[in-house]
Order: sequence, then C-alpha cells, then structure tokens
Amino acid sequence: MSPVSRGRKPRNARSNRSGQRILSVVPALPEECDCPACSGASGAEADPRVLVGDLAADFAELRELDDPMAAELSGASLVAAGELAGEEFTEALAEGIVPALEQLSTPESLGVLLAIDAVRATARAGDAARRLAAAGVPAPAWMSELSEPLTAGPCRRYGDPAGEASILLCCFERSGRSHGFLVHVDHLDCHAAADIVLFPGEILDEVGEMIQADARGAGVPLTAEELDPAELRWQAERALNARADHDAETGEPDLGDEDDDEDGPGYPALAVLLRARMGVLPEPPRPPAEHAGGDLTAEMETLAQLAAKAGRRSPSTPSPKLPAKRKKSDGPAPIYQIKVSLRGAKPPIWRRLELPGDTSLARLHDIIQTAFGWENSHLHVFETPYGAYGIADRELNHRAEKPVTLEQVAPGTGSRVRYVYDFGDDWDHEITVEKLLDRGDVAYPRCTGGRRAAPPDDCGGIWGYDELVVILTDPTHPDHEDRLDWLGLQSATDFDPTHFDPAEVTRTLTGQK
Repeated sequence: MSPVSRGRKPRNARSNRSGQRILSVVPALPEECDCPACSGASGAEADPRVLVGDLAADFAELRELDDPMAAELSGASLVAAGELAGEEFTEALAEGIVPALEQLSTPESLGVLLAIDAVRATARAGDAARRLAAAGVPAPAWMSELSEPLTAGPCRRYGDPAGEASILLCCFERSGRSHGFLVHVDHLDCHAAADIVLFPGEILDEVGEMIQADARGAGVPLTAEELDPAELRWQAERALNARADHDAETGEPDLGDEDDDEDGPGYPALAVLLRARMGVLPEPPRPPAEHAGGDLTAEMETLAQLAAKAGRRSPSTPSPKLPAKRKKSDGPAPIYQIKVSLRGAKPPIWRRLELPGDTSLARLHDIIQTAFGWENSHLHVFETPYGAYGIADRELNHRAEKPVTLEQVAPGTGSRVRYVYDFGDDWDHEITVEKLLDRGDVAYPRCTGGRRAAPPDDCGGIWGYDELVVILTDPTHPDHEDRLDWLGLQSATDFDPTHFDPAEVTRTLTGQK
C-alpha cells in the first residue's frame, strides 16, 4: 500500500461561488482535540481559570508525543476559536489565559503555552513558557524539537489555463520531519483561499501527481511552476486575507460543506497554523495585496476580468453606458464582417460571418450556434465593454440580450466582444469586427470562411476535445469504441476534425426563420 493510499481520504470536489469545480486532495490529518477551543468554547467569554484547567487536562495526553505537530494544531484550534469569538480574544489571551496558565505551573500548562507560542508568538506565551521551564517544570517530550528552526522546502503553484483557480503548495522541515500545506485559491472569489490541506511532506510528489490526475480527469490540465518562497508567501497571504475579509463580512466563517467528512482540524485552525509558517519564508518584495477599495490597480483589473468571465462585473468597474440603438431615420445598418475564433484551439478553429449590424445579440447567439454546430443546450453570455448579456439573470449580473444589437456593443472595425458558451466546458470565443461592408444582393446572414470542425458539445472543453481526437484516431485506444458510440458514429472515418464547409453553414442560416 502506498503512502498516499494510507494517508489520505478519497478525492473530493466542491463548487465555488461561480459554480466552477474546485478540486481538492485531502490527506489524513491528525485528529482534532476535544479542548474547549475545538468544541466551540470562547476564550473571550470563558473564565480563564476554568478554561486553562480544561486545556491543561486535555494536553496531558500530548505530553509524551515525539512530534509537536499535534500540539501545534491544538494551539491553532484554540487561537482560531478565540478569533471567531471577536477582537476581545487577543487581549484575553495575553492578559488572562497566558498568565493563568503560567500560574497553574504544571507540565500540562507548559505544553499549552508552548503550543500557543508556536502559532501566536505575540501572545507572550513564549516568555511564560521559558519561565516555567527555567523554574524546573517538566517539559513535554516534543519541546526540544519545537525549538529547532523550521526551514522551507519546495514551493509550487498549479494553475488552470483560464486563470480561475490555482493550488499553492509548500513544504517545511524541522528536525528531520517534514509537512506540507496545500492552499486552493479561487481567483473568481477575490483570490480567496477556498481550502487548506495539511499533508506529510514525504508524499509531496504523490500529492502533486494526485492534483494533476484530478485536473486531467475533469478536463482541466494544470500548469506547474516552482515559486520563489517570497512570492508564494505573498500569494498565500493574499488568499488568507481575502478569505478572512469574506468571513468577517458574513459574520461567521465559511467552514465548507457540512456534508464533507473531515477527520481533522477545519479551515480556521489550519489558517492560523499556515500564517505562522509563512513567517519562516522571506518577506515579499512587494506590498500586501489590497482586497478592496482604492484605485484600480493591476490586481483589481485582473479581478475584474475574471469576474466578467464568471458572468459578474467587479463593483469597482461599472460598465460604460450602452450606445443608443439605431433609429429608422439613421438608415439601414451596414453589413458586419466578423471573425469568430474559438480560444485555445490548436490548430485554430474559426468562422467568418457576414450579417447586418443591427442583428440582436440573441440572434447572433443562434447564428454562432449554427456556424459551430453547437446544440444550444447550455447557458451562454456575451461579455462586452458595456456589460454582460445573455439570458437575463440578476445573480449572474447578465442583462437581457434580445434588445441589444451587435453594432451597439461593437461600434466599428476592430471592436471585440467575447462569447462564452457552456460555463462548464467553457467554449470561449473571440468575436472581432473585421470590416463594415455595403449591402450586397445576397441573403444574410451568411458564412464566407472558416477552418476545421468544431468540437462536439459536452466533450470536456478544449483539452477534452484534444483527448477525444487522439482517442478517435487511434483504433487501439481502450476508449476508442466507447467514444464512437457516444458520438453515434459507425467508424472513425466518419469523424474528420479538418472538415468545414462554409456553404453548408450558409444554407442552414438562410433557411432559418
């Protein structure tokens, strides 16, 4: 049995606020202690003398452990529970709990002080612990290891090509033991941390392989890169800070799905421990990221683009006013020659279309569906300089597309509009206005050019389509017959990814009512 199969729960996935899949690898974690902090007691509200007695009693079983990680997690759970109680906890910890633990003067209270100091050095717990040790109070077995320096190991980042999510991974070593943190960052949610996982450092490579395997299974290959430790710290702290702001806005922490079968500390405790570990890494060369407010920096511009991709616009980037619709007195609209390109397709897949400029976006959607052979079985959105248009949806901030025309959102040559079809497979198209033409004695709309067949619906996005092509062109592939059956094909010769006939598209378009 491999270390991975011994030390992790099954892979799981959840959805972020935009509905995108969030992949996570969850190794087994040390069990959470049953101290008042872990069970929900508030350090700010409880009598310190009662609380420290309970804490010390619970720490009795941790005294003989060799690895200090369990004690650090217990300290992190205490601090996290206190932070949830309110700002008063910081003062209560330094002025009430720590002095009471020192006054108790037992091996167990010394252990609690050491655990608190490991994750919150500003709480004065370290000084109290040193005084007890100097006074001869027996120290836990792991005290000497806890005092050894931590060193940072590999720092990596796994990112999806769309820039919607990433996974930060970093390892730390102390006295021959190593452990790692995995931070899932949701870039569509202000770059906030969606989840944190703690895992044994010796399975680092296997965790990386699991991350990549999960992503490939979902049709979203990830790019892996080694990060400078200072850069990883900047990105991790940005994620932790954004998540903390969101939790503060809602008044309660987002603990994830209640149905998740977690067997270790939740996000709040792991966030406290990770913040402590970030202090080991070099200071970032750039200032901390701002979560909200201020001028529209490059970071906020990126956020605005990602928000638009999810069908939302950042509140700090209001849309310009939509130009007025053409009046009858303005005369007939010019003919727009547009090129619609499927982003990410290699070799390129595109269509050249001609249609009146006063064509509604709803009609343009139908035209594109026909030109690419899509089945119009999923949601879509036009992302324009004037806002997002599709089927009206207040939650997604999509405005109704039917009253809006192409020339309103793309006023002239060189204008660009983005069209996204199927928010799962994410068929992302760029619409470019190439020319404005005089009307000819032909029927519009029409297709005058293009390249290659478009992918079939529901094949898993660009990367899923690439895999489909490989499978269909390889009769020996184990999934070959299954894919033929899925497509309803008798033979792979019936599948030709290079084929495209613009005249066939035009016949279909002009036959539509």
